[in-house]
Amino acid sequence: MKLIDLYIYEVTRRLPVKNREDIALELQSTIEDMLPAEPTEAEVKQVLVQLGNPSVMASGYLDRPMHLIGPKYFDVYVSVLKIVLPIAMIIAFISLVGETIATMSNEKALSTIILTILGQGIWQLLSTAMQATFWITLVFAVIERTEKVSDQIPVTMNFKKWTPEDLKNVSTIPQNVRIKKWHVFASLLWTAIWATVYFNASKLVGIYENHPDGKILVTPTFNQEVLLSFWLLIVLVITLEVALAIFKGMERRWTHKVAIANTVVQVVSLVVFIIIFSNQQVWNDSFSNYVNNLLNITNQMKNWAYQSIILTVVIIISIDIFEGFRKAHKSRETLLTRVISK
Repeated sequence: MKLIDLYIYEVTRRLPVKNREDIALELQSTIEDMLPAEPTEAEVKQVLVQLGNPSVMASGYLDRPMHLIGPKYFDVYVSVLKIVLPIAMIIAFISLVGETIATMSNEKALSTIILTILGQGIWQLLSTAMQATFWITLVFAVIERTEKVSDQIPVTMNFKKWTPEDLKNVSTIPQNVRIKKWHVFASLLWTAIWATVYFNASKLVGIYENHPDGKILVTPTFNQEVLLSFWLLIVLVITLEVALAIFKGMERRWTHKVAIANTVVQVVSLVVFIIIFSNQQVWNDSFSNYVNNLLNITNQMKNWAYQSIILTVVIIISIDIFEGFRKAHKSRETLLTRVISK
């Protein structure tokens, strides 16, 4: 019965949401009519082979034909596009931001920098998407037209013909415990953004004053040389965050291993944060003098502000760690419930 449920899932996930329930019931009835009262696994597999590849079955329910590349490689082609396009666009945008910040001067107005990044960023994203789509389409077109076998039976992601055995590799992860792809991409994007800002803090973070061309940075908040002296710790945090994002993408669901890995990364990040920002030399003297003169801050107030920031970061990280283990526990409960029900 598990193979039947997985087959129906593989068919209906390719269809519009509004039609899935009715088609699932129709397929369930059709398959049951084709089987004896107490079918063996071999009999179930034989019926599923007769019904054919789920993507072909799904195409019969669609109002539109699959003509972009051809039915044989269409499913794989779309899957590759969904994987490659977001990654390529994120990398292109990060590269643009990093290059713009690294080459700009402190005299440039903040509004000019933001408009430059937004204007060039939109064009860069569109250009990257078009180029990636073009090359992926070209590769699949060449593969399809140079292949010696002329049948149009769709292939799976490993470029082999579908068999009922492939259903055993299908993972039906519930929405409440699934790690979505956008979450993985957002994690990578966030790492790239804060790392770019960190290594260019003297050009981005500080006191801005009005200028005929807009607001211009006149006093950086941080001492860039001191920040760069901690580069080894920062590279460690970046490596751990990237590895965690990749691990999440591979696992695709919250597990205790993912929760533990998330805890390690968060704790290491917190320790590094405390080490760096407890060093008084990390603050630019001009910025400290400006703030002291403006607000008349005492040492006691400085300590209170520092402790408040540390406490806030600790609370945020604690919540993130707790949520990770909560989702992992829920994921395990869901898995156990499915096993028991079957």
